[in-house]
Amino acid sequence: MEVCIRISVFFGILLVMLIWEALHPRRVLSQPGQSRKERWLTNMSLTVLNALFARLTLGAATVTVAVFASTHGLGLLNWLALPAWAAAGVGLLALDFALYLQHVMLHAVPVLWRLHQVHHADLGFDATTGLRFHPIEIVFSLGYKLAIVVLLGVAPWVVVTFEILLNASSIFNHGNVFIPERIDARVRWLLVTPDMHRIHHSTRIVETDSNFGFSVSCWDRLCGTYRPEPALEQTGMEIGLSDYRAPLNLGRLLLLPFQAIAGRYTFAGSRPAKAREV
Repeated sequence: MEVCIRISVFFGILLVMLIWEALHPRRVLSQPGQSRKERWLTNMSLTVLNALFARLTLGAATVTVAVFASTHGLGLLNWLALPAWAAAGVGLLALDFALYLQHVMLHAVPVLWRLHQVHHADLGFDATTGLRFHPIEIVFSLGYKLAIVVLLGVAPWVVVTFEILLNASSIFNHGNVFIPERIDARVRWLLVTPDMHRIHHSTRIVETDSNFGFSVSCWDRLCGTYRPEPALEQTGMEIGLSDYRAPLNLGRLLLLPFQAIAGRYTFAGSRPAKAREV
C-alpha cells in the first residue's frame, strides 16, 4: 500500500508540474547540444536506475527501522510524553531540518560534493532536475535518514508521510513554472518555491551556497543561508556548473564523481578564490 501511494503521488505531481511548465514556463530553457526529450530521457533514466539501486540495497529500510524503533521505544520522541499530533509535527519538522543539514554537508564536504555535483550539472532547471541524483548519493541519503529516524524515534506513518512530501517538494521546487512575484513572496515565507530554489542552481558559487531547504523555507532564514534573488535576476541567471557547459549523458553522469571536482574545490579539497565572491 505504501509503495502504491508513493508511486501514485510521484507520477501525479510530476504530471501536474510538466503540464504547468508547458503552459506557463518561468524561463526559456537553454539546452545547447541536447533536446528537451534527450535531457528528460537522461534524468528519468537516472531516476529509474536509482529506484532499482535503492531497492537492491537499503530498500524500504526507513520504514522498517521506524517500526523497530517504535516497537522497542528507541529515540527522543518515544521518550517524551507528547500527544500523537505533536510528535508527528515535531518529527516532520525535525526530519526536514536534518535533510537541510545534509544538503549543506553535500556542498561543504569535497567527497560528498563529488556525488552531488551530478544534480547541479544539469544545464536546465525543471521538474526532472528534482529527480537527478547519483545512485551513491541516494544510498548515502538513505543511510543518513536511517540514523535520524532511530535517533528521533519517528513513527512509521510519519516517515512514510515525510518521504511522500519530500518527493513532491523536490519535483515542485525544481519546476520551471511561472508564479506571480506577489504570490511567490507570500508562499516562500512557509514553503520553498521554484524561484527560491532556482537560485541554488546558479553557476555563481555564492548563490549555489544558499537556499538549501527542501520543503519549508524557515531553515535558510534561521541559519543565514537565505538569498531572496540572484544577481542576474531569475530570467538572466546561468544554471548549472561553470565547469560543465555541455550536456552529460547517463554514462558520464555515473562516472562524474570519480573525475575532477567542479570549480568549488581544488584537488586538495580547499575552496578556490572564486568561491569567496559576494
